[in-house]
Amino acid sequence: MSLEERIARADERGLAASGLACLDRCLPLLDGDEELLRPLWGSLADGSDWSAPLEKARGALLGLGGEEAAGAGGDEHAAAGGDEHAAAVRLVAHMLDTAPAERTAEAVRPWAESCSAVSLRVHRLLDPAAEGAPDPAGTEDPPPLVAAELRRQITVLELLEGHGKQGLRRALDVSGEGRRVLRAVVSRRARGNAESGV
Repeated sequence: MSLEERIARADERGLAASGLACLDRCLPLLDGDEELLRPLWGSLADGSDWSAPLEKARGALLGLGGEEAAGAGGDEHAAAGGDEHAAAVRLVAHMLDTAPAERTAEAVRPWAESCSAVSLRVHRLLDPAAEGAPDPAGTEDPPPLVAAELRRQITVLELLEGHGKQGLRRALDVSGEGRRVLRAVVSRRARGNAESGV
């Protein structure tokens, strides 16, 4: 079953977890502490309202990415030109900024779909093997960082579909693994830019 088909059949909790996991894995681009998103994961586990922790996370995180995050705008294709890191920061900030306060399937589904596409786009922008490669959509052989993110997105949806809220802990672990990978990629890029004087 494709990623798109899994998103289409997911329930409210699965959709929210899918979008939140994408955001969680991309958190290194906002220089944020993953603990800031823990209350949102907690709300998925106990079914409580997530609007207050969502606003708190926005307030804490959207200022951390500097000017790039401040210029998040509303266009997923803002990365068409310019510096890849700055473009990726804007995309991640937009992912957080557009999270719906009302966690219903109708409200969360378009956000989860957008988060999926944005996260794949971010990983492609930062993948050293992706230069000159086509976008993730429409290619059967995505670059390694993108392929790993695609697998993690599918795994999170499988866990929530198969285990309900009991799958949240494993989904959080999968997300943490992806976050560590992306943090290492961001650090390598920063060191490379420093060494080259960029």
